[in-house]
Amino acid sequence: MPKLSPLSLKQEQPQPRSRNRSVPFPSSNFLPNAPPHLFSPSPPAGDRRDETAAANCPSFLNLFSSPFHLLYTVEAKIQRLLVYITYYYPVTATAHQPLQTLSNIPFPTNPSTPEIPPLYKKRKQSSKLYETQRLSCPSLSLTMAASLQAGSTPGIARNQPFPPLRPASHCYGNSVSFPSQRPSLNLKSTETSQSVCFSTVRAMAKSDTAAEAVELDISLSPRVNSVKPSKTVAITDQATALAEAGVPVIRLAAGEPDFDTPAVIAEAGINAIREGYTRYSPNAGTQELRAAICKKLKEENGLSYSPDQVVVSNGAKQCIIQAVLAVCSPGDEVVIPAPFWVSYPEMARLADAEPVIVPTSISENFLMDPKVLESKLTEKSRLLILCSPSNPTGSVYPRELLEEIAKIVAKHPRLLVLSDEIYEHIIYEPSKHTSFASLPGMWERTLTVNGFSKAFAMTGWRLGYIAGPKHFVSACNKIQSQSTSGASSISQKAAVAALGLGYAGGEAVAAMVKAFRERRDFLVKSFGEIEGVKISEPQGAFYLFIDFSTYYGSVVEGFGEIADSESLCRYLLDKAQVALVPGVAFGDDTCIRISYAASLPTLQAAVERIKKAIVSLRPAVPV
Repeated sequence: MPKLSPLSLKQEQPQPRSRNRSVPFPSSNFLPNAPPHLFSPSPPAGDRRDETAAANCPSFLNLFSSPFHLLYTVEAKIQRLLVYITYYYPVTATAHQPLQTLSNIPFPTNPSTPEIPPLYKKRKQSSKLYETQRLSCPSLSLTMAASLQAGSTPGIARNQPFPPLRPASHCYGNSVSFPSQRPSLNLKSTETSQSVCFSTVRAMAKSDTAAEAVELDISLSPRVNSVKPSKTVAITDQATALAEAGVPVIRLAAGEPDFDTPAVIAEAGINAIREGYTRYSPNAGTQELRAAICKKLKEENGLSYSPDQVVVSNGAKQCIIQAVLAVCSPGDEVVIPAPFWVSYPEMARLADAEPVIVPTSISENFLMDPKVLESKLTEKSRLLILCSPSNPTGSVYPRELLEEIAKIVAKHPRLLVLSDEIYEHIIYEPSKHTSFASLPGMWERTLTVNGFSKAFAMTGWRLGYIAGPKHFVSACNKIQSQSTSGASSISQKAAVAALGLGYAGGEAVAAMVKAFRERRDFLVKSFGEIEGVKISEPQGAFYLFIDFSTYYGSVVEGFGEIADSESLCRYLLDKAQVALVPGVAFGDDTCIRISYAASLPTLQAAVERIKKAIVSLRPAVPV
């Protein structure tokens, strides 16, 4: 028998009635179109549409009790049986037809009957029919008809209370006693025909759902609740909203180059559209692009990969989260040096892993001490994330330091390394970039992530890639196949052109790196003139991570206390109208991050505003 939705039991709104008008009670004469066995002692052989109802209440004729009570033991079964009658034997009755009184309900006595639901009693319902109300005695399930009418049998007026039901001896008995005397009843005939189609029974079938309010479950997954929103995205959106509202905000929060995508790359994308490269791409990326990536990794990084060991994704961020999901199990530890990119710890939490933070200091240029790293490693350590050049500090790990780290990693058979090299080409001499996978013994346990957003100014093209042992990369490919599938075919054509610009991006990238260095030098000099500020000169990327902690504790009239990096950034946005990112988002509350991926005139205006805002503060800690 098909299950019916509670909503399907909804009937049309009844017409207004007089207070004493009663609803006719169905009888055998009332169902002219019903099959003969409906009022027989038991259903016909082979009728399995409601075996449970037939077993517990074998007589459909005796379903209705004394003139005004409908009894049944199991609450859920009442509804099923009523739905059975209402929807499988639909009839139309009129108030003119005589109604018969039915009696002798068979009450179940099977000791194996499941626990009987709580007792119910009638109460007035907003639908003007009736509803049920839970009582303290849990022995019985009682549903009472709202009103009755018969030719020779009195009907109960709609607003007259029913006589009380008394359980026999105790709440868990198998019998029910009723008052020996009927209450005096008002008789009132009716002349108007109406189509009721078992309206009372329909109301019974939905009475329980009406009595119990259904509240929508809006809870979220614990995994999602454990993730913090990105502060860089939040501040960037806030600054953008202010700028769109006419506020002259200088936005130095987002890590996005202010340069246009080189013309050769853009033209390759345009040509891809014109030539019809607008279809789905292979999940792992086009063979053409993956072959070009393998060539790049071999020539520039000293790494040998085949195309089936490379997966192209919608940005390097997708590559990282897929790698974390692919290799981490619940309870594993992901080791992350601080300051870190804001998404690393949250990606670990999304994989039900635990981020373990390794602190660094500005006096050491935010480079991780191998001894401190070793003290943080345990049997649960599964993944070490390295980012060089670093976001947010711009620090670059020299080869000698990476070799020391590699020796420690080699002692832990479960420990893998994810090397985020997205800022590889934005590096300032004399610093040199070293791919971690190129170190002795590290190729087998390293996942190298790179992309096109930063060096080639292709942030909106959304393209990155991961390279590593086929076992791990195939797992990343599997995750991608069930999430986003292949990256943009147009962007991949443009990426092939980007890799064709020459070693390290050729002259187009070299020109951008030169501009970034000029901006870095300007900011380092300008902020170095502010009292109490500590600076670690970045060797790569386009960020400056400045220690302003000496100003914490200052109180500004009309604003309040500068208690931490977040309140300082709010103060600078309010007072100087410059959007920066608080260091607490990167795991170091003593600093704030400034992105110098903006024109030099813009940076000059920002520095002037910041200096004016800082003048009103006094260092709370002696310098």
